[in-house]
Amino acid sequence: MKKLDIAATTLLVIGGLNWGVVGFTGQDLVGAIFGNLSPLSRAVYVVVALAAVYEAVQWKAIQRRSTPAYAD
Repeated sequence: MKKLDIAATTLLVIGGLNWGVVGFTGQDLVGAIFGNLSPLSRAVYVVVALAAVYEAVQWKAIQRRSTPAYAD
């Protein structure tokens, strides 16, 4: 698996957990840590969004790279 695939997946997990916390408690962890809509928190949101776009565009290629080829 490419390092970029792993980094993008990690960012998506972090983003998903943050949205889960927002949904369950109404608290935004990124905003609480870096400041509500501060430049740093906005940068985190943008990086997570870019990771999502990468994963969506590269879906089939990532699937091929992570699935072992079986010989007959």
